[in-house]
Amino acid sequence: MDASNIPAPALAPSLLVSMPQLHDPNFERSVILLCEHGEHGAFGLVLNRRTDTPASAVVRMSPPVSADCGLELWIGGPVEPDRGWILTGTQPSDIEAIQVCDGIFLSTSPLLLRRLIEGPPQPRARLLTGYAGWGAGQLDAELAASAWLNADIDLDIVFDTSSDDMWEAAIRRLGADPTLLQTGGGGVVH
Repeated sequence: MDASNIPAPALAPSLLVSMPQLHDPNFERSVILLCEHGEHGAFGLVLNRRTDTPASAVVRMSPPVSADCGLELWIGGPVEPDRGWILTGTQPSDIEAIQVCDGIFLSTSPLLLRRLIEGPPQPRARLLTGYAGWGAGQLDAELAASAWLNADIDLDIVFDTSSDDMWEAAIRRLGADPTLLQTGGGGVVH
């Protein structure tokens, strides 16, 4: 088997941090929780696209939610914007959730959603709409073109850093100064 046929190692779970030259409005200055990555494509959630919309204003449940603890809606990506995802920092009891990594669980449970909207505020919980998706080889090509930095997951970045500060904080945790990252000839970053 020659080297061109060897699949790239899976990067998930990790964080993807967009490079300064990435000007796509969906991903400019974004931090993405990469949940899946393999030969068939990749799936992630943009973490730093906060809205001012309360989740209770957009969620339609039957019976309707009876309280509002202030859970906000976040934009998880441009794909399927009507689809909701719940990120939590603790394993929800008696509710199906997938462990992305230590300290991060992903669910689509309507019961968990109701609990998060009506219950006491949870500091490490998010409702996101949409997701970021890549077809087979697409993310690998973007990484090769230096569109993204890859970083280990840091729970403080994911849950405790403000959306306005998350991109710069993630780059600085890699030991880089975002103002010094620049593209060279052919889009190469140095």
